[in-house]
Amino acid sequence: MTLFSAGMAIISGGSKGKAGKKKAAGGKSKQSNFWASQQLAKQKAYEKKSKKYKLPLEELAIFTQQLCSLLTAGLPLVQCLEALQDQTEDQVFRIVIRDVRAEISSGNSFSDSVKKFPRAFNTLFISMVEAGEASGALSEILGKVAEYFESSVRLTKKVKSAMTYPIAVIGLAVALVNVLLIFVIPVFADMFADFGAKLPAPTQFLIDLSDFLKAYILHIIAGCVVMWFIFKKIIATPKGRDIKDRVLVKAPIFGNLIHKIALSRFCRTYATLVRSGVPILRTLEIVSSASNKVQIEGACLEIAKHVSQGGQVSEVLASNTFFPPMMKHMVKAGESTGNVDGMMNKIADFYDAEAEATVAALTSLIEPMLIVFLGVVVGGIVMAMFLPIFQLGAVAGGLQ
Repeated sequence: MTLFSAGMAIISGGSKGKAGKKKAAGGKSKQSNFWASQQLAKQKAYEKKSKKYKLPLEELAIFTQQLCSLLTAGLPLVQCLEALQDQTEDQVFRIVIRDVRAEISSGNSFSDSVKKFPRAFNTLFISMVEAGEASGALSEILGKVAEYFESSVRLTKKVKSAMTYPIAVIGLAVALVNVLLIFVIPVFADMFADFGAKLPAPTQFLIDLSDFLKAYILHIIAGCVVMWFIFKKIIATPKGRDIKDRVLVKAPIFGNLIHKIALSRFCRTYATLVRSGVPILRTLEIVSSASNKVQIEGACLEIAKHVSQGGQVSEVLASNTFFPPMMKHMVKAGESTGNVDGMMNKIADFYDAEAEATVAALTSLIEPMLIVFLGVVVGGIVMAMFLPIFQLGAVAGGLQ
């Protein structure tokens, strides 16, 4: 019986071991199936997003520069795209490159392939690719457009870095003031209520403002959100956009900077396209869409109409108040020497330097202004709340 029991135990243990292994294998299989389904779902989401994916200008500049370098090294276009597809970390853009490469492999041109992704590749990039294919100098033209993108990104980064500090400080100040008004001032209000005397006007104003915020803070937040959406809808209309652009250019502090950046972008885009062999009317169309300013869009329409009738660009600029006199004279000199694109590049360099100097000046000016702003706001709140304590005798019962 003992040998029989031991044998049965061994057989039973072996059966349980096999069953346990099968169970473990089944668990691993289910886990692998789960991860496979997750990866498939992610891939489908990337595929769907790639159709309307908007590629940041910085990423487009890197892609253009790398493509230019690979083409200059003598690699075929399809092989260049395959290399860029493998090395990019953006999963959605990787699918875009894959689809562009597939379109080229099936016999379509590079320009026709990137046209199917207008949000990933902007109008300027597509037009420069068309010009490069027509002239047979695709790598050289891609190098020019990469330099243009890099200069635009560099200037944008400088402006954003200059604006980050004041926006952060103002946001912190707003948050601090709201905390004081909603949570701290009611404590003082309860203490002052026990005195039974009339409070100083600044203190009473802060207490009333605190009561108002506590009662209507959610309504205020909801109202701000609604007003923001209404504002976005208004500036999306042609009339609203026209008003917005004109107000921005005439703004007291940042208007001059916005104006210089717009002029620099106009000149740089125009020079890059003309130097690459893009026809003048197509150049004006691209400059208009890339400017994002109604003043430049209107000027481009006037220039296109005037040039098609045999006129010159400088004649339209001379009659448009958006363009400064210096720019008009330099463009006219470029037309007389047959070097408009070179003169436009010099103008763009000048306004880039001016914009950078303006950003530096604003940065040095904003810091003390913010310190004064914080001192006045926070210090004013503190002084208003401690004013009754300084006048404690009068507030407590008129003992003076």
